[in-house]
Amino acid sequence: KGVLQKADTLNQNGRIYPRPILEREVRNYQKLINENRALGECDHPDTSVVELKNASHVMRSVYIEEDTVFGELELLNTPSGKILQSLVESGITLGISSRGVGSTKEVNGNDVVQDDFCLVAFDAVSEPSTCNAYLFKESRNILESDLRKQFKKSDRVNRLYNDILDWRK
Repeated sequence: KGVLQKADTLNQNGRIYPRPILEREVRNYQKLINENRALGECDHPDTSVVELKNASHVMRSVYIEEDTVFGELELLNTPSGKILQSLVESGITLGISSRGVGSTKEVNGNDVVQDDFCLVAFDAVSEPSTCNAYLFKESRNILESDLRKQFKKSDRVNRLYNDILDWRK
């Protein structure tokens, strides 16, 4: 379980996803979840198609609260899923990143995702572009001290930077 995406926040790829677009795509993505087809891959391919041979997990829930998209996934017993299972068993924290297609428009020096955006998948990654988009085992209690251990100094700096940007609005 964990954070998947954040609305109206500059991510590390220089993109901003407007909340109405994320809300729409989360609603659309529910169809894939309901049909048990919301697959993701280990790592982030450059294609807009989820390749079954590379599927590592299935999304079990995706929802938005305020400006944050949360979700829950289940690791599959596939070759790619076993890689992720091994990493988790070794104590590695997995990142998550949305994959989609669509255009961006430069607004005030930032790339704002446009209305033609279509969410394809949520992929497991080592370094997510969305601040704090890490997954944690369902049974694990997360303490503030645990979070400090998980997130690098650059993650904390990025959060402060985004807080400053929010404050300027």
